[in-house]
Amino acid sequence: MSSSPTSSSSTEPAQVLAAPDLTTPLQDIRCQVDVIIGTGVLTLRECLTLQPQYVVKLVEPAGGDLSIRVHGVTLATGEVVVVDNAAALRVTHIVPPVGVEVS
Repeated sequence: MSSSPTSSSSTEPAQVLAAPDLTTPLQDIRCQVDVIIGTGVLTLRECLTLQPQYVVKLVEPAGGDLSIRVHGVTLATGEVVVVDNAAALRVTHIVPPVGVEVS
């Protein structure tokens, strides 16, 4: 009989060590969150002549969900709500990470 710890002659169940959660130290990092009403296109001429009362037409339909972006990456969409007299966003859809298929 071998006294090696890798010997398979032992009848004791092998202990499985849980991997440490590597994200734990990162969970309290603050991230800048942008709520995007919509996107549009302006020519450089239009950008240079912007002034009060100018209307920028957006691609998104009025009343549609807004995008929630962190560092430019869309994570979710949601709708505007009012909480304690301040604008807020109720999440209505979580966008799956790139490469993850939704079933």
